[in-house]
Amino acid sequence: MRGAGVWHRVGVPSTTGGFEVPLWRAVAVFRFAALAYVGLIVARDASRYAHPVVAGLVLLVMLGWTVTTALGYARPARRGWPLLAADLAVVVGVLQVSPWAVGRSALAAGAPSLAVVWLAGPVLAWAVSGGRRRGTVAALVVCAADLAARERIGQSALTGWILLLMAGAVVGHVARLAVTAEQRLHRAVELEAATRERERLARDIHDSVLQVLALVQRRGAHLDGEAGELARLAGEQEAALRALIAGAASPGDAGPAGPDTLDLRALLGRYASATVSLSAPATGVPLPALVARELAAATGATLDNVRRHAGGRAWVLIEDEGETVTVSVRDEGPGIPAGRLDEAVRQGRLGVAQSIRGRVADLGGTVTITATPGAGTEVELTVPRRPR
Repeated sequence: MRGAGVWHRVGVPSTTGGFEVPLWRAVAVFRFAALAYVGLIVARDASRYAHPVVAGLVLLVMLGWTVTTALGYARPARRGWPLLAADLAVVVGVLQVSPWAVGRSALAAGAPSLAVVWLAGPVLAWAVSGGRRRGTVAALVVCAADLAARERIGQSALTGWILLLMAGAVVGHVARLAVTAEQRLHRAVELEAATRERERLARDIHDSVLQVLALVQRRGAHLDGEAGELARLAGEQEAALRALIAGAASPGDAGPAGPDTLDLRALLGRYASATVSLSAPATGVPLPALVARELAAATGATLDNVRRHAGGRAWVLIEDEGETVTVSVRDEGPGIPAGRLDEAVRQGRLGVAQSIRGRVADLGGTVTITATPGAGTEVELTVPRRPR
């Protein structure tokens, strides 16, 4: 039937149905309340009935059937066609008995049928079980049975039929929305569980596999033959695995982490390679788009200096400290002699001054360069999460 992705096949228990439970309880409460109203009407008009004893027996049948449906619909396995069809048939039977028990003259004089509002019970049950279309069909069947039991159609009967049709359509629509909402909730819960599992695996891989690959690449980088080739392959796999964990995108394709934010981890992931190791938090590092792009550009300029002057490997570390974010770039090159950076500025070579320090300073951040001749260089780029 229509909406197969939402509605379960009639007669087959739903695997969800949590949101439907309150609806079925509401239907049961309505039927008992409607039956109490029917009892008051029968007690009031019994003297006008052609066969009041028969009316009393019909009322007992209605009571028994109300209890039966309350117990039946309470269990998902029993909400199939047999109970739905029998429910509708009982109401139609009560409507057909009404002219004999009440009397056609009494009905013509305006006396209600024995079912009164109780006849809406199966309409609501059909609507909850299958949506507005099924509820409308049940309402049409009940209206036709009520029409057949009457010799004259009054304004009250016509109004009752219209309300019955509206109830079938509206309740069915609400029931469908409830089941759809439950399906989406289950999918959201499953997605959250899958995301948590991926994050757990990423942490495990980061703490074990990546460290082993980095160790193999570092120990075998200067060896020849098969050992050197194995080290190179280990380095490539480390870079690829880091990019996979970080969700790295191609240049220009680092997707937004929010409406006006970018994930710094994804932006820097493009720099990971066999010679550049990237260590980042297991979760994203969202920053305002301007801050993320400028910090990534400054990091790229730092790595360019490493390739030109230091060679060998470089290690990039991202630290999310809440109010600030720090990116550290460390190499194993010859270091920077004292006064070398000031001399480069006097000579007009402004790579570090403008591409690195200038960008970070514009963001209100700081650049710390620690260089020891023969022991490599470490550059720390620290910026506030919000530009000043």
